[in-house]
Amino acid sequence: MPVEDEHAAREVTSLNVDSQGSSRWGVAAAAAAVWCGAFACLHLFWALGGSIGLASSAGYDLAERRPTSFVIFGLFGVAMFLVAGIGVIAATQSSRIAERWRHAATVLVAVVGVGLAIRGVALEVLLAVNVGGLQASVGPLETYWGLVLWNPWFALGGALFIVTAIRGSSSRFHRGQSQ
Repeated sequence: MPVEDEHAAREVTSLNVDSQGSSRWGVAAAAAAVWCGAFACLHLFWALGGSIGLASSAGYDLAERRPTSFVIFGLFGVAMFLVAGIGVIAATQSSRIAERWRHAATVLVAVVGVGLAIRGVALEVLLAVNVGGLQASVGPLETYWGLVLWNPWFALGGALFIVTAIRGSSSRFHRGQSQ
C-alpha cells in the first residue's frame, strides 16, 4: 500500500473512532441515565401518593405520616435531582458542550458515583453484619429490602456513574489527542 493511501486510511480510522465516541452514548452512560429515570419515576409515584415499596425504603413511619417536607424534598426533590442527573450524564456524552463543562460534568458524575457506591456497599455491609444492632433499629422489612434491593440498587447506580465518568474522561483524552 502506498504511503499516501496508508496515511489516508489512518485518518479515516481515527475519524470513525472519534465520531463514534462523540456522537453515540456509551452503554454505561445510557444505563446510568435509565437508572436515574427509573428512580425518578419511582419517587414521583411515591410523591403522588403511591405506597408500594415506600415503607421498605423510607421506613414505615414516614410512609404512613408523609409529612409535607418529606413529600416536597424527599420525594419530589429527589425526583428532580435525578432528572438533573440525566442532564449531567448527557453533558458527559456531548461533543457540542465546551470542554470545561464536559470535564465538570464528568467530575460531578464521578463524585456522585463514588457516593452512591459507598452508600450501597457500606449499608449492605453494616446491615449484613448487624453493626450496633442496626437491624433492630431499622426493622425487619427495611433490613430485608435494604439487603435485597435498595443497597444493591445504589451500588449499581454508583458503578454505572463511575464507569460513565471513566469512559467520558478517556474518550475526551483520545479526542484531544487526535485533534
